[in-house]
Amino acid sequence: MVIYSGGMDSFTLLHRALNEGYHVHALSFHYGQRHARELDAARQVCQHLNVPHQVVDIRAIHSLIDNSALTNTDQAMPQGDYDGDNMAATVVPNRNMILLSLAIANAVNIGAERVDYGAHGGDHVLYPDCRPAFVEAMDQVSQIANFSPVKVHAPYLHASKADILQQGLAMGLDYRNTWTCYEGGELACGQCGSCRERLAAFAANGVTDPLTYASHPCASQQEAR
Repeated sequence: MVIYSGGMDSFTLLHRALNEGYHVHALSFHYGQRHARELDAARQVCQHLNVPHQVVDIRAIHSLIDNSALTNTDQAMPQGDYDGDNMAATVVPNRNMILLSLAIANAVNIGAERVDYGAHGGDHVLYPDCRPAFVEAMDQVSQIANFSPVKVHAPYLHASKADILQQGLAMGLDYRNTWTCYEGGELACGQCGSCRERLAAFAANGVTDPLTYASHPCASQQEAR
C-alpha cells in the first residue's frame, strides 16, 4: 500500500515499490486540500502504470482540520523558502496520522503487509508527522492495532528532496507527471515553499524541471538552498 499524493516524493516512492517487485495498491486522499491537481496527476500515473488506485473522499472532516493554508483558501499562502517561521501556516493538524490510520486499515482489509509514505528529511524542521519519532511510533502502533501487523515504511525519512529526485532520475522517471505546487493554478507558481524546494532539488541534480512555472526563482536563490 503506497500513500500516493501525486507529488514528486510519492511518485518516486510508488516506482521504488514497483521496482522492488511488490504488487502495489495506491491510495490517495481528498481531505479538502486547497486544490486537487495532485490527485489528477496521481490518477493519470496509476492509469498509465495499470496500478490499482483509489481516491478516498474524506472531505467530511474538513472542518476539523481547516486551520491551515493548505485547507483554507481564506488564508494567504506563504511564499519563500521552507523554514519554521514562514511555512508554519501550511501544517495540517494530524494529517499523516489520519491518512496512515486509514491506509493501515485498508492494508489489513486487502492483506497488504506494508504501508509506504513519503516523509523525508527536509520535512523534519516543520512537520512533526514527518519526523523519525512519529514514524517509529506509528510503526509500533500499527504492529499491534490489528490481528495482522502492518509495517509503516518511510524509506526517505533521512533523505533530502534532492536525494529522492536523484533516485528517481536514476530510475528514468519523468517528473512532468507530478504536481508539487501549493497553489492550483494552470502553471506551478514557482514562489511557494513547495515549488522552491522542488526547483532547488532539480538544481542540485543539475537538471531542468520539466514543469512550466508562472514565476521562476532566480538561480542564485536556488543555489542558496
